[in-house]
Amino acid sequence: MKGLIDSTLREGEQAPGVFFPLAVKIKIAKLLARIGIEEIELGIATPYDQELPLLMRILRRRKSGSRMALWCRCLAADIDVAAALIPDVLSLSIPASDLHIYEKLGRNRNWVKETLATSIRHSLAKGIPIVSVGLEDATRADEDFLVQLIQIAEQAGAARVRLADTVGIASPGTIAGLVRKIARISSLEIGIHAHNDFGMATANGIAALEAGADWADATVLGIGERAGNSRVEEMAGYLALRGERRPYKTEHLRPLCLTVAHAAARQIPGSHPLVGEEIFTCETGLHLQGLTRNPATYEPYDPERVGGERRLLLGRKSGKRAIQDRLHALGCALPAERLEQVVKLVRHQADSKRRPLNDEEILGIISG
Repeated sequence: MKGLIDSTLREGEQAPGVFFPLAVKIKIAKLLARIGIEEIELGIATPYDQELPLLMRILRRRKSGSRMALWCRCLAADIDVAAALIPDVLSLSIPASDLHIYEKLGRNRNWVKETLATSIRHSLAKGIPIVSVGLEDATRADEDFLVQLIQIAEQAGAARVRLADTVGIASPGTIAGLVRKIARISSLEIGIHAHNDFGMATANGIAALEAGADWADATVLGIGERAGNSRVEEMAGYLALRGERRPYKTEHLRPLCLTVAHAAARQIPGSHPLVGEEIFTCETGLHLQGLTRNPATYEPYDPERVGGERRLLLGRKSGKRAIQDRLHALGCALPAERLEQVVKLVRHQADSKRRPLNDEEILGIISG
């Protein structure tokens, strides 16, 4: 594995109603670099984007450490625009499935092969250091034709092939099998661009990396077309805390997600993995007991790793042992008969208030 590619500023901004002002783009890129994301796709190279050159100049001066990448159609004019911006990586996009080739573009397979080879050579001639080939709708493409395109890309001088599961139909097993097949027939770096139409995007990204892919795309909060994409906070979090133990600074994930959520007018659910406000909150009896004695019983990682805080709540679902343990922590030791009364009162009040009780309310019950 070589790393993650964040596409929030390109794919994420394609989501309906999402627009990031320049200052927000700079902040997002800064936070991504602080986490340690290896490559950031900053936008689409076209003659019409007047803001992209300024963004790249600002980020280049700051020397964040993350590679700067651009997405581009296989058009000579767009490639020329990209080359003038001097990206570290240029991703050329071209369809691989017959559905996209014939129905969307009205072209044929020979046109795709010729255009791909010409575009790669043109990019290299313009001084692009790393050319990545994004094969759109790769998971619905004829596999023999897909292999032909990858071989053409390699012969023309591309460094990477980016397999797009454009409508999110693949499963982790399918993605892993595809990655292994491509690795057997090509020495190109392999990337995966997963969509989340069936909720598989993050799992597909991880499966691709575990199968030998070098790169996986993701966006903050998974924002993107339709159901979105792999979530960078989940990908980076898993790879840092459970997978390859990558040195991502996961304590910066929540500030990043809050920044994007605010700018995109999105809400972060309390149960959202790694960054949700409620993921370290517990009320259930047996879980409370386990967490009190050893947090590893019901937590996969320390909350501090992601800037979180453990909250153990007492309410209608809490058992006697959990309530007793909490009372001990508060400096209260009760005889068995009184403890039974307090347990009933805690459950009753929590039921009446329709929420767990805080420490002050618990102490109020004891003193009442």
